[in-house]
Amino acid sequence: MFKKIMSTGFYLLLLMTSKTLWAEVLWQDFSVTYLSGHHYEIGDPDRQVITLEHVAGTNWGDSFMFLDHLRSSDGDRSNYAEWSPRLSLCKTGISCISNAFIKDVLIASTVEMSSVSTEFLYGIGLDLNIPQFQFVQMNFYRRHNDNNADNWQVTSAWALPFELAGQPFRYDGFIDWFNSTDDQRSSLNWTSQLKWSASKWLGLSSPLYFGIEYVFWRNKYGIANSAQFDTHESNVNLLVKWHF
Repeated sequence: MFKKIMSTGFYLLLLMTSKTLWAEVLWQDFSVTYLSGHHYEIGDPDRQVITLEHVAGTNWGDSFMFLDHLRSSDGDRSNYAEWSPRLSLCKTGISCISNAFIKDVLIASTVEMSSVSTEFLYGIGLDLNIPQFQFVQMNFYRRHNDNNADNWQVTSAWALPFELAGQPFRYDGFIDWFNSTDDQRSSLNWTSQLKWSASKWLGLSSPLYFGIEYVFWRNKYGIANSAQFDTHESNVNLLVKWHF
């Protein structure tokens, strides 16, 4: 019965998401990021990544989408993409739940797409009121996995702009955690970026950032870490990011 209810909720979410394609876009942002790192686990350790991102706020909620193109030094090439639309209960008039801590409650979803699998996630999202932060999100998902047993995931995302020595900086990122099942270990991915905005110094009208991205994985992709196969990753990437 529980599985049937969850499946019904998933298809209802897909139906609601399809209706949002004709909604009004209130704001949006495009960006391209270049990353270079030398301590990747699982596969070649030396990689360059080009990431295209689009984020938007609409009269029904919000949407975040990205595409990673990975180029390894051994010649391997791969692509990975995610799309995460969220439906605001307040904006749609379903139920406006807000207080000093919670800004909005949303129906959250994500599609993870790679050459080997496609995963569907759906659940509940929260927009939080945290002083100094541009935004803080918490999303609680049920995962429908292609090649592994279904499980649960918690995702947090944030952005914190600040100044240091009169210079504009930004610290943003996300944390993904999902639980273990019979065929995968629980996994933690903490990815964050510390960036300096060079736009004013260069006389640019659009944001241009230089900085680093730090990635910490524990049991990357749900693969158990062992002495024979290291899946714990600690990886610093050089970063250039341009918004347009």
